[in-house]
Amino acid sequence: MKTAIMTDTNCGIMKNEAEQHGIYVIPMPVIIEEKTYYEGKDIDAPTFFEAQCSGKAVSTSQPSPADVMDAWDNVLNMGYDEIIYIPMSSGLSHSCETALTLSQEYEGKVFVADNHRISITQWASTLQAKQLADQGKTASQIKEYLEKTAYDASIYIAVDTLEYLKKGGRVTPAGAALGSILHIKPILSIQGDKLDAFAKVRGLKKALPLMVRSLKHDIETRYDGDESCLEVATAGAGLTESEIQSYVSVVQEAFPNQKVRYYPLPLSVCVHTGRGAIGTGFYRVKI
Repeated sequence: MKTAIMTDTNCGIMKNEAEQHGIYVIPMPVIIEEKTYYEGKDIDAPTFFEAQCSGKAVSTSQPSPADVMDAWDNVLNMGYDEIIYIPMSSGLSHSCETALTLSQEYEGKVFVADNHRISITQWASTLQAKQLADQGKTASQIKEYLEKTAYDASIYIAVDTLEYLKKGGRVTPAGAALGSILHIKPILSIQGDKLDAFAKVRGLKKALPLMVRSLKHDIETRYDGDESCLEVATAGAGLTESEIQSYVSVVQEAFPNQKVRYYPLPLSVCVHTGRGAIGTGFYRVKI
């Protein structure tokens, strides 16, 4: 069987990186003032943050069913026997549910993995899927593996402003106003498909040490402190190079046995976090 690996840009993989790895990506729609752009295709991060910071109406949506099916058809017409599709977590979007429904039209040629991940953890799942396909695993077997190991990951993310969470209905207007006055920054946790409020700190500088401690606690309790099967990564929204280096160095110091990677948060996530958000997480790398 010749199995294709496909995901969406919620994982942070854009066209150039996808081509390097031999995988396929569906760009996520980003809507600015009612005009639709596609991440990694006709909008970049500077343009996005300029629009968002200037107060323009910015939102995102799931890919249209037509776009998803066109992408699947194009890949199958390239000579692949089947596709394993890895969308963002079903707990954070309806795109996975939509894809599962659409896949029924493909008579066993398209398998959708509900991997319960997003951003850097979804990135890791996609590359694992490619590795398994190269080993000769079928789409059905890859789907089974990804869903079985979906919770072998953890993410903590802190936002610099509550404004965009308020717009998304994740915090009340009164709570957002109070947070701005007191400089309170929420830390969110993504464990599987749930985005939950984890903690609140006064000032973003206090968020990173708490996120690192929480990550260490997860590793110690869920993996008995064994980092050999895991990888630690960081992500941020619209950070400058100096901000990135400062941020990564703190995480690297906390995990000296890891090569800590950095990835920009996908724009579909930045819609809800705004510029300046920082996150760190781990995921299983050993199959």
